[in-house]
Amino acid sequence: MPTPARHHSGKTLATLVFALALHHTTAALAQQATPQPQQDTPYQAAHKGGTLRLVASTSGGTLDPQINYSGKYINLFAVVYDGLTTFKKVQGPEGNSVVPDLAENLPTPQDGGLTYIFTLRQGIRFSSGQPVTTADVSASLRRIFKVGSPTAGSFYSAIVGADLCLKTPATCTLKGGVEENPAQRTITIHLVRPDTEFLQKLAFTHAVIVPANTPEHDVGNTPIPSTGPYRLTKYDPNTALSLDRNPFFKEWSAIAQPQGYPDTIEYSFGIPDEAAVTAVENGQYDFMADVIPMDRLGELGNRYTAQTHVRPHAAMYFLPMNVNIPPFNNLKARQAVNYAVSRKAMVIFYGGPGIARPLCGMVPSSLPAATNFCFYTKGASPIAPALQWQAPDLAKARQLVQESGTAGQKVTLITANTSVDMAMGGWVRDMLQNIGYQASIRPISNTLSMTYVQNTANKVQISLTTWSADYPSPSNFLDDLLGCENFHPNSDSSINIPGFCNKQVQNLMDKAKTDTTLTPTQTEDLWRQADRLVMAQSPIAPLIERDTVVLTSARLGNFFYTTVNQLFFSQVWVR
Repeated sequence: MPTPARHHSGKTLATLVFALALHHTTAALAQQATPQPQQDTPYQAAHKGGTLRLVASTSGGTLDPQINYSGKYINLFAVVYDGLTTFKKVQGPEGNSVVPDLAENLPTPQDGGLTYIFTLRQGIRFSSGQPVTTADVSASLRRIFKVGSPTAGSFYSAIVGADLCLKTPATCTLKGGVEENPAQRTITIHLVRPDTEFLQKLAFTHAVIVPANTPEHDVGNTPIPSTGPYRLTKYDPNTALSLDRNPFFKEWSAIAQPQGYPDTIEYSFGIPDEAAVTAVENGQYDFMADVIPMDRLGELGNRYTAQTHVRPHAAMYFLPMNVNIPPFNNLKARQAVNYAVSRKAMVIFYGGPGIARPLCGMVPSSLPAATNFCFYTKGASPIAPALQWQAPDLAKARQLVQESGTAGQKVTLITANTSVDMAMGGWVRDMLQNIGYQASIRPISNTLSMTYVQNTANKVQISLTTWSADYPSPSNFLDDLLGCENFHPNSDSSINIPGFCNKQVQNLMDKAKTDTTLTPTQTEDLWRQADRLVMAQSPIAPLIERDTVVLTSARLGNFFYTTVNQLFFSQVWVR
């Protein structure tokens, strides 16, 4: 773990000046490297074979698909595991659509949206050779609660019996919530309240189907048998992860889980982001998982445009502030941070306006109900918002810090130790000092930082982190990150990092999620109301929404990008 520099402001300024010079380069990069979406074509056997080589600075943690919440592995698990439903494996907006996966079809909700009946496909086997049965489905749904999946409360609490499972996971039965009929191959799921996004939630990784005899605890480094075209084989979190073909996989739906092109997928760890860029440019690896350092974007725009792909993805950088401990248990202190942060600087640190934009609220522009106001910019306020962010208001921020009575308090900013996060973090630390705090920065390994900032036992006051949509809905940013049910003190799986819970906000979000009588426009209006109320309370300072910049080797063909899983590893050519 790097030791934070105590006097970093000069370096931060120099970095920002350098970043300003990249603006025109990254804008050009975004134009040149973003072709029209490709036409998806039938499987071409001539391109089958070879080894896809991935690289990252660190591994992504546990191999347990019902626990892991890192984008690094969730996107990889998409070619390994399957759920009852999944997102359509096509490029472009159609990739947001839910399709049947292990289920034969998408059921029409019955009983006013409270009952879903799925019929399991025949003939599907796990990579261990055992057939997939209704018992595996029931056990997998219970296992979500037994292992303490991070989304157990936020995604699956509407299932009958889930309330007891959340209270006492070890004895979870989901009695009355999940019924199986082995003879007819049906699984019936009963809900206590309608959930307009339930099929999307079943398509998320934490609801994948695993064998019924899978241990009811985090399996750690041990692979679980899977149904997809690939299986996990070897894993050393310090060095590498290996996948090869699942010998029992037979394609049942090309749009749900297509057969793969590479014979093997090798993931290497321990290569810093700067070195990884060079290695991918030179063809030693085919894809890097880490954010590309700002100082390398210029050369990509000038020399490696054909290998660089800029694609939209609902994702943000933000500053969650702990509303339960000083100084940010004070509303004015939180509002001060929102006024003071330079979102333009954050755009620059990420790589420029070609790939990032200021964000004033909780919902990125690519999602329904996108934020359409800005409270915390010069000349605006929660009473008189602007339409978009213009500039920080340091004078207002300093005034609020003084009024809050928190001036002079010590504040430690936690950030991941990647190049981009460290650059942003250095700037934020300086800003906190500028408005009246004794501020310091503490970098943590990229692998550990997200779980560390979630655990209240670590008493994190403020942190810099990033978040991406699990599926395309504003609920992924509002309810996931700020829903009362997602705050779990003393847990590494508490994605409500600020510890925020507001009944008025929660009521709006619950209505948006459960009222099946609403039109899409009415539902979006509820999310926008929740967004405004949240930002008035400022538990988070949104910074930027960001596109995904993907660097691939020159030998990688058929660049296949889906809106949910990004680069879809099974569909690229490496032979």
